[in-house]
Amino acid sequence: MNNKTIWITGGSTGIGKALAIKFANNGWNVAISARRENLLNELSDKYENITSFPLDVTDKIKCAEVFTQIKNKFQEIDICFFSTGTWNPKKEKDIDVDQIEDVFKINFFGTLNSIKAVEQYYRDRKKGIITIVSSIAGYRGLPNSTGYGPSKSALNNLAESLYFDFKRSNVRVCLVSPGFIKTPMTDKNDFKMPFLKSPEYAADKIYDGLINKKIFEIHFPKELTLTLKLLSFLPSKVYFYLIGRLTKYQKKN
Repeated sequence: MNNKTIWITGGSTGIGKALAIKFANNGWNVAISARRENLLNELSDKYENITSFPLDVTDKIKCAEVFTQIKNKFQEIDICFFSTGTWNPKKEKDIDVDQIEDVFKINFFGTLNSIKAVEQYYRDRKKGIITIVSSIAGYRGLPNSTGYGPSKSALNNLAESLYFDFKRSNVRVCLVSPGFIKTPMTDKNDFKMPFLKSPEYAADKIYDGLINKKIFEIHFPKELTLTLKLLSFLPSKVYFYLIGRLTKYQKKN
């Protein structure tokens, strides 16, 4: 086992859980955080180099406290991977202001709270990686996405802004933009998800991007993400027409 450490939020299920196992199997110390302590404990009981640090990322004071606990235990934290997120497709079809506020509170401000907790540590350390998990939904507007897509778009902009700020301290900021990954969150979707992949597939791509490559954005699967990137450059009139056709979106009369 090496002495490198990664902190993963959203580590109880989905991509976060798969990535925790991936890093643990490669000899890393893994600190995992999420709200559901029982699921974290199941992982930490199974893997000796995974340690549970329960956390609700919407509590910015608790974020700082938990990061202090992780520092006290491991001393050096090489990578922070912030992947907490929420999605409720049934409430995305209308403008539900309370729902949108909740989505931003978790997806955007929860990530921001986590980054703030580690900011000074990395500025002083002058090395390491801060990773923000976004989504292909953040590339451009999509039907029935009044909260989730905008929250991910905000994370994209945040990651690009922080890239410049942390580069001055020799700290790498990395953005992860997954396509459709089979998780408890995407299981809520009632539409066909093209190029649906497993959490283990996502973990492999992320691990390779973080450890073996020096890229800013890790996006996958390429068959989907490159298509959406190309569409995002199109004029609005063409984009709306093509996305409408692809999603069979019908304007309400």
